[in-house]
Amino acid sequence: MDSHFVKRRCPDQQSPGRPGNHRRKVTPAVRTPIAEPLVPLGEIVSTHGLKGWLKFNPFNPASTALVSGTEVIVEKAGNQSIHELEATGPHKHQWLIKLRDINSVDDAERYVGSTLSVAESALEALASGQYYHYQVIGFEVFAVNGERVGTILSTLSTPGGELYVVQGTTKEHLIPAVKEIVEKVDFDAGTMTINPPPGLLEL
Repeated sequence: MDSHFVKRRCPDQQSPGRPGNHRRKVTPAVRTPIAEPLVPLGEIVSTHGLKGWLKFNPFNPASTALVSGTEVIVEKAGNQSIHELEATGPHKHQWLIKLRDINSVDDAERYVGSTLSVAESALEALASGQYYHYQVIGFEVFAVNGERVGTILSTLSTPGGELYVVQGTTKEHLIPAVKEIVEKVDFDAGTMTINPPPGLLEL
């Protein structure tokens, strides 16, 4: 096992080969939506190997929620199920994740195409003036001269840092999520003010 991966054993999990060892039942889908707000972490894109591992595209590879022991909500076609991350780790340009009790490729296959989320209450509290990128999705973006740039649709993780995907009137803009460009975020008004360098909005 790659040293990037951290795997924990449940207190009641028996070692392979011991008497009484058996495959534990996979948690069924929870069809009633989870009541509290959810924060999407990324998408499950395929299986990996034969032992239940999944390839995962994280929206934010630096997320502190992508660690073993985190309780996550997996959603596909309107069905939700709650799982524990048994192990996680980077793999080439993606991540590999292992959900507790998903131990075969057949079990894992049902989750391909799902969105992986975490309850908002599970996120670390931030210092005053800080915010998570997901919290500004839907905000209107304006340049410092008052010109409307567009609406934040999503964020995009790149090797160079996070980008805001902003839908303008005629095209999308990719705005670096850095303090040199983002001048102000007004949560009451639902707006973001940016000071774009020359040419950024023409790309």
